[in-house]
Formats: sequence, structure tokens, C-alpha cells
Amino acid sequence: MTKARMAVLALLSEATRPLCASEIAGLVDSQYDLATIYRTLHYLEDHDFADSFILHCSVHGTERYYSSIEKAGACHHHWFHCEQCHRFIDLGGCNLENLLRTYEKENGIVITDHTFFLTGICPECNASKLERITDI
Repeated sequence: MTKARMAVLALLSEATRPLCASEIAGLVDSQYDLATIYRTLHYLEDHDFADSFILHCSVHGTERYYSSIEKAGACHHHWFHCEQCHRFIDLGGCNLENLLRTYEKENGIVITDHTFFLTGICPECNASKLERITDI
């Protein structure tokens, strides 16, 4: 594995939340340009070292976020995204298997993959919002 791949994989493995390519570029050695970061992320995802999802955020725009498969405990997992503070909360491993199997049976389909994340307001932002309302 190349130095760039090892550096990005180490960063993803240590991260407590999903990271976008520009964040990764800012955190790894400056010898890697953004094109190298994108190629590296593509390689890591293709070889099952990383997972990604596309998030449409009204504040930060549309971006692909990456997390380490190793970090996820070698299983698919889900995230909550706060639309106010841009915090990610790890919701843990996937608990949708029964629901997905029901969809397969009811619709005669075979589900090979899925993406699931929730967007809303985290407890801290919600509490802050309530404080502002009561201060009025």
C-alpha cells in the first residue's frame, strides 16, 4: 500500500466522524494534493477499507463523506447529522436487516446495499434553541 493510502486510512481509522476529501487533505501531510486524496479514497472504498455516503446539507452543501470500515467494526453503520452545527453522531451498526428482508419479500426484489443517515438537530443545538426561545 502506498504512503498516501496508509496515511488516509490511518486518518479515517482514528476519526470519530465521517470526513470529506477536503477535510482529509487538510489533515494529512501537505505532500498529497486533492487529486491524490480522491484517488486514494476511491482505492480504499473499492478495496473495502472505507465506506462513503453523500450528504446534502443546507449549510455546507453537498459532499461525499468517508469513514473507515475498520472503525465501523467491519460492519455497515449509520450516522446522524446535525444541520445546525454539522456534528455527526455515530448511530452504530445496522439494525435494518429485518426491515430490508421484509421489503425483499413484499416486493420480490434483492437488496444488495443501502445508505441510511438521519438529518436533524442534535441535543445541544436543540437545547440552545429552546434557551433562546425562553429568553424572549
